[in-house]
Amino acid sequence: MVNRSSRLGSTRAGALTLLLLLPGALAAPKSSPPPKLNVQEAPINRDQKFGLSFAPVVKKVAPSVVNIYSSMTIKERPMANPFTEDPFFRRFFGDDFGQQQQQAQPRERKAQSLGSGVIVSPDGYILTANHVVEGAEQVKVSLASADSKEFEAKIIGTDAPTDMAVLKIEGHNLPSIALADSDKLEVGDIVLALGNPFGIGQTVTMGIVSAVGRGELGINAYENFIQTDAAINLGNSGGALVDAEGRLVGINTAIFSRTGGNMGVGFAVPINMGRYVMERLITEGKVSRGYLGINIQPLTPDLAKEFGLPDESSGVMVGGVSPGSGAEKAGIQSGDVITEVNGRKISDSRNLQLTVAQIAPGTKIPVRIVRSQAGRNPVEKNVTVTLGELPEEVFATNDGGPRRHGGRVPSGRSTIEGVEVTDLDARARRQIDIPNNVRGALVTSVDPDSKAAEAGLRVGDIIVELNRQPVHNADDAANMVQRAKTDRLLLRVWSAGGGGGLGGTHYLVIENSKQNTRSPLKPER
Repeated sequence: MVNRSSRLGSTRAGALTLLLLLPGALAAPKSSPPPKLNVQEAPINRDQKFGLSFAPVVKKVAPSVVNIYSSMTIKERPMANPFTEDPFFRRFFGDDFGQQQQQAQPRERKAQSLGSGVIVSPDGYILTANHVVEGAEQVKVSLASADSKEFEAKIIGTDAPTDMAVLKIEGHNLPSIALADSDKLEVGDIVLALGNPFGIGQTVTMGIVSAVGRGELGINAYENFIQTDAAINLGNSGGALVDAEGRLVGINTAIFSRTGGNMGVGFAVPINMGRYVMERLITEGKVSRGYLGINIQPLTPDLAKEFGLPDESSGVMVGGVSPGSGAEKAGIQSGDVITEVNGRKISDSRNLQLTVAQIAPGTKIPVRIVRSQAGRNPVEKNVTVTLGELPEEVFATNDGGPRRHGGRVPSGRSTIEGVEVTDLDARARRQIDIPNNVRGALVTSVDPDSKAAEAGLRVGDIIVELNRQPVHNADDAANMVQRAKTDRLLLRVWSAGGGGGLGGTHYLVIENSKQNTRSPLKPER
């Protein structure tokens, strides 16, 4: 179970807990010149012999790590008497029972919480976690100096998809930290975590890099976490994760915890991602992300086999291409496999999303694809794509997996391995919000125990291709299944979007055993 604590000190059991969750931020999206950063791209010297103390490293880094205090006004109603809503009591005491209490005016109170941040430029730019300042009406920053000098901080911008925020304090020659190249981190590297856990004051803990590129945790929209066993606790959010040379490699953001305290599994946003977000917020006032314009899905062994690719093939499959997108203009097609983008090898869908998202819209980038051809060996092609700008609504749906619909579908009555289909009509298009350019057979029912359900076929999906041939209606689908030479069916399916209303296509491989006694894919009559 995944829980997110909503107040400082919340410690629910069995939780993947964000270290510090605070209310929303007052952003000031005003463009400015880029910050002057001390970036050191050379990897750490792993042959270096360390002594018995990291005190010199801590002395160098500690002044750059600050305490952040944020506050906001919360309106809340007095706690209601539970009996006031009970019909049994209203029956005897009348409908005005408890009315006076219900009409009581909301009370206001100040909520305060704390976190950490890191000074990254001498003129006062500070990196922290978005949830440290989210919803804050006032933000104060306290330096880790002997006099604990305090500043009013301005929120320059926030980016919820990466949980990053940029603050600014007025100052000169402030103690800024050096930035490393987080892409050069390796598992086993020593790291130190600095912050203000539980508000007790600046604290340093040591550990190693437990993993890099950690994702699919459900914490952020874009996840490429550094995992560490350095102790991280509530209040460490937004603090520094540094290497053994005292260079910033990550911003601490979350822990896995069953108690709310450290259990040796902490996560930090890599500084390369944080740096990109910071520079966009400062120079543009927002984070613009590159957009290929494709639906992506993992290249599974089943898909590789159906497309005639070697078993060891890697990359990401293109499930569909958006009309007018950079990918379409470059000639990328459904069924292509993307293996390299802008000189970087692509291993999976998340890797592709992260790579493209950190390239500015309008940039022309080289993309290497593998295209399978019927009866011939797959061929590699290089294309150049001009990236568009990622629409905000894509965040919820551009995951390359099957989409869900929110409407109802007509009932069907014929089955193939537990699937019922029918023709598309105007009523179905309205109910499920199906674009006019989508043609195919509408899935009206899927047996949850069927192979089709196991493969990911859902009610409301549209079968647009079957064995790489276009499907125009339910009869087409039925005839193609009857003519299929093997029990394996390759379907290209359009699915309705999530909350953003976007839809897209993806591929499914379904085992369709001929031994089944039910008739093969017959449309509703």
